[in-house]
Amino acid sequence: MILTVTMNPSIDISYPIESLKLDDINRVSEVSKTAGGKGLNVTRVIHELGSSVIATGIVGGHLGNQVKEQLDSVSIAHDFYPIAQETRNSIALLHDNGKQTEILESGPNVTRSEIDGFMTTFHRLLDTVELLTISGSLAKGLPDDFYARLIIAAKEKGVDTLLDTSGKALEEALRGEQKAKLIKPNLTEINDLLKTDLDPEQPKELKQALNHPLFQGIEWIVVTLGGDGAVVKHNGLFYRATLPKIDIVNPVGSGDATIAGLAYALSRFESDESTIKTGMTTGMLNALESVTGHINLDNFQKFYNQVQVKLF
Repeated sequence: MILTVTMNPSIDISYPIESLKLDDINRVSEVSKTAGGKGLNVTRVIHELGSSVIATGIVGGHLGNQVKEQLDSVSIAHDFYPIAQETRNSIALLHDNGKQTEILESGPNVTRSEIDGFMTTFHRLLDTVELLTISGSLAKGLPDDFYARLIIAAKEKGVDTLLDTSGKALEEALRGEQKAKLIKPNLTEINDLLKTDLDPEQPKELKQALNHPLFQGIEWIVVTLGGDGAVVKHNGLFYRATLPKIDIVNPVGSGDATIAGLAYALSRFESDESTIKTGMTTGMLNALESVTGHINLDNFQKFYNQVQVKLF
């Protein structure tokens, strides 16, 4: 069983508009409303891969109930801690031939007692799972080292963690007394952490950067490079993953789908090559779908076979 954590979920609303008119009325004929947040994208893809998964985090109000109802509708298990304030909306306006304008609510403010309540739920769930994924941002009220605390709690129960976050939450987790098994920063996040200016054309320089003391104790570092694949460090080994060219439909959530694939493969104790190829494949499959956090398994083997993974 894999446990996924989403500490700032949302209802993701997509409004396709042929041409966005400012200071005027824009009418929408089709609306998509999806239980969102990076961790829930991870959850759906793990579920679609056929692995046992349960989602946790915090939800509140009418929108929080919508999140749970959507997961119920596709038979995904969940155990969220209820909070007083309303779960947020995240609105995407899709307009003018591929442009995307986002309106993101900041979300609820979590109280001290709600943090304690969630931690009680979290500790209970750790007794039932073998692997943990933590994804996305922290809701207001949660301290910067909150994910570091979750990693420590998981380690005490013998549960490894895959972490996908950024900024202060990532820094605090990297400096924590217990380490995540895997992190999945993109190149921008690596540059922010190390105050570097690396680009996808500098894999050797990136390889050197991943030996920075900040990453000590992290077993897997998967640096995603979009269409350029990934540079991966597993213990002392470095891999370069390259991808086939694809016609991208919707790249949003592909990083989450990558984490889902990595978690699935690691839970099955697959080889380094298979683990990397599975993560890269699920990321691509998400990009081929209009719905975020969704893959078509019928295409899995075709693209898996086209991912190249080589030591370098």
